[in-house]
Amino acid sequence: MNLPQIAIVYHSAHGHTDHIAQHVAAGASSLPGVQVQLLRAEAVAQQPDLLSPFDGLILGSPTYLGGVSGPFKTFMDATGRQWRHQQLRGKLAAGFTVSSLPAGDKQSTLLSMFVFAMQHGMVWSGNPILPEQQSGVPYDEAANRLGSWSGLMAQAGHSAPADAFPPGDVKTAHQFGRTFAQRLLCLARGRQAVREAQEATA
Repeated sequence: MNLPQIAIVYHSAHGHTDHIAQHVAAGASSLPGVQVQLLRAEAVAQQPDLLSPFDGLILGSPTYLGGVSGPFKTFMDATGRQWRHQQLRGKLAAGFTVSSLPAGDKQSTLLSMFVFAMQHGMVWSGNPILPEQQSGVPYDEAANRLGSWSGLMAQAGHSAPADAFPPGDVKTAHQFGRTFAQRLLCLARGRQAVREAQEATA
């Protein structure tokens, strides 16, 4: 079985989403048996076929006015040909977003990514991490402290440095990436088993 490949497709205007993307990639890469590549949404908008080799796509965008950023929307719109030919069908997908407020309508951004993935026939992977503050971990250090299950949410203060995230958000990003990689490996092994069973009965 070839190693499953993950693309993290994201836009970052001020470095905050890039910082989280790097930690998501580190988490996914910490699991042996997968390959991870970071792709800028602007580059994929110019060449949507860049997505073809990947088995899993993790989508990342800042939340601007309750939705994905303009460059990220341009990327999504550029995949019309892939939609017509169902070239992304069956790939595993997930999403993450960053805003300067704890809520900031980040849910709307994740929902737009979810709908995008569903229209392409992809399989959505949520965020199963329990909020650790429930077990006594200090709020800023808690994994999934913002309580998001549809995807990863992170918060960076307005005009804060690109790496100025609470440690809990960084921890969550790492766990989110690793969980996605685990799910992708399970999916790949299941598909391989189905192929082998079909070949044995052919």
